[in-house]
Amino acid sequence: MKKTIGTNASKMNDVTVGIYFSGTGNSRYAVEYFCKEYDADTRVYSIENSSAVEAIKKADMIVFAYPVQFSTVPKIVRDYIADNKEIWKDKKIFVIATMGLFSGDGSGNLGRLLHSFDAEIIGGLHLKMPDSIGDEKALKRPIEKNRELVKAAEQKIKESVRLLKEGNPTQEGIGFLYRLAGIFGQRLYFGHKTKEYSSKLKIDANKCIGCGKCENLCPMNNITMKDQKAVSGNRCTMCYRCINNCPKQAITLLGKNVVEQCGIEKYCDTSPIINS
Repeated sequence: MKKTIGTNASKMNDVTVGIYFSGTGNSRYAVEYFCKEYDADTRVYSIENSSAVEAIKKADMIVFAYPVQFSTVPKIVRDYIADNKEIWKDKKIFVIATMGLFSGDGSGNLGRLLHSFDAEIIGGLHLKMPDSIGDEKALKRPIEKNRELVKAAEQKIKESVRLLKEGNPTQEGIGFLYRLAGIFGQRLYFGHKTKEYSSKLKIDANKCIGCGKCENLCPMNNITMKDQKAVSGNRCTMCYRCINNCPKQAITLLGKNVVEQCGIEKYCDTSPIINS
């Protein structure tokens, strides 16, 4: 797919791909919607897709979406970028950061990591989305409020795509003041929680029915079945997929009980899924 893209520095014909990591679907939805608005032929890949690395190698511009955790980048995303450090050189990257509350410099945080591997960060976008943390009551919103958030995010994406096409990409989360907001907003106090994988995932054996759904969904292979019960290891990346999909609500992480099982499908009319 070829499209002429303007940036503050230059204009060129760019081959573009969408890349994402997503727990409950927010970041997937955002990058798919963005790419659909930009050009419906743009291919979109999860970082878990074995074809993603080759797609990135062939691309000139990448739209990279991820969910912010404690104003920083999830460990699985940081490891993916570092493990494939040679593929980012000279790539133009637009970062989309999705969040339940606030991140400060979500786009800039991932952008700085990619820039350390010689990528060119051309812009950033912050999207407030339904919170994926299903076991913390304080973070829950009414379903209608979450639907409003998704619609507002869609409008924000459309405007961001328009500006990108005009050669003036949005710069949310990028810059010194955004960075200060990220540091003092959450990262200074809670950023350590994502420096390593977590061993805090809890599975109630009395509730677990051994269906294996959590094992299949886990991006880290952190959950295994033993004696027809799910057992957690010490490599949880806090994506909340297992918690939000367990049919018996047997899994928790930050809280003690599941308050609401979240997923983007609950809050949007249709999914803009394209090539993935």
